[in-house]
Amino acid sequence: MAQRKKIILISAVCGAVVGALAVSFGSHIPGSVPALAYDRALLAHRRYLLAAIPWVLFSAYWEIAAKGAAAAKSSESRASRGVHVFLSNVALLLEIAPIRGLGRFLPASALTLAAGLAVEAMGLFLTIWARRALGRNWSGEISIKVEHELIRSGPYRLLRHPIYTGLLAMYVGTAIVSGEWLAVVGLAIAVFAYWRKIRLEEANLKVAFGVEYDAYRSATWALVPGLF
Repeated sequence: MAQRKKIILISAVCGAVVGALAVSFGSHIPGSVPALAYDRALLAHRRYLLAAIPWVLFSAYWEIAAKGAAAAKSSESRASRGVHVFLSNVALLLEIAPIRGLGRFLPASALTLAAGLAVEAMGLFLTIWARRALGRNWSGEISIKVEHELIRSGPYRLLRHPIYTGLLAMYVGTAIVSGEWLAVVGLAIAVFAYWRKIRLEEANLKVAFGVEYDAYRSATWALVPGLF
């Protein structure tokens, strides 16, 4: 019941955001074009479907790599995990759907498609590199593993959450490929979802590793070197 209430609340917030942006950008949509009509400009570039490939590869690799993860000693609640999964999936759906909705912020061109796919590819590379560095310590939900180690190798030498950096880069790349304001809404939801997860995860690691994690935190960046 608690999980259902949280999902309903998040759905309402997402709906409010979409509604507010629709009012803000509605003037850019011709009155003759229904908000839920297909984005013909995007569909004319069939290569936009390539934006789904990095996500498919990511999902396939994650499914295979998950088999080598260690058993969890403690984990976040199912409700908390459900909120994150819901938000991240809604974000991706808003980015990929070829719907005219709120209009476009980028033209549908071969150049923007290539740029977006390049950003997605870089994000995918970073997620896989970071996942390999974590090894058996990885978990989809926020958890502490049996014999959990604080990894500082690979991208973890500079970043505390390189997998999330890579995933957010994939969301950015997908938004560029789409070029739609609706994709920007999806990106905003993804940023919120991972900001929330970072806060919960860092609190969990602080409890598990204490001053060791404080020292690691003071020597690294959360997502982007020199920025955050």
